Amino acid sequence: MADIVYTATGRRKSSVASVVMSAGKGDILVNKRNFDSYFPRPSLRMVIRQPLEFTGMAGRFDIKAKVIGGGLSGQAGALRLGISRALIKADSDLRPRLKKEGFLTRDPRETERKKYGQPGARKRFQFSKR
Repeated sequence: MADIVYTATGRRKSSVASVVMSAGKGDILVNKRNFDSYFPRPSLRMVIRQPLEFTGMAGRFDIKAKVIGGGLSGQAGALRLGISRALIKADSDLRPRLKKEGFLTRDPRETERKKYGQPGARKRFQFSKR
């Protein structure tokens, strides 16, 4: 009989992470690559592991994730949200604890668009009186 699989989606900035979580021994694959080689910075790896360690599920699930768009920081945030949502599908009793800790909040901050007639979103060209 096939293992039960939990799927979820996480988003952050312009990144989207599709997470597939199944019972296993704690392996994490991101875009068919090893987790440690995909995210070289320890701070990003810590951010991604936070929901698993907080709930005590660190060695109980294998995670396969497909992450597209954005940079590494946005991808790490998207993956964290996806893992948190998949954990809730696995065990709905975790929801209040994850919500209180802020793991289920989708970070709404996006890049502001560049405006015409100026060099950036907020920056203006230097004003000259004469």
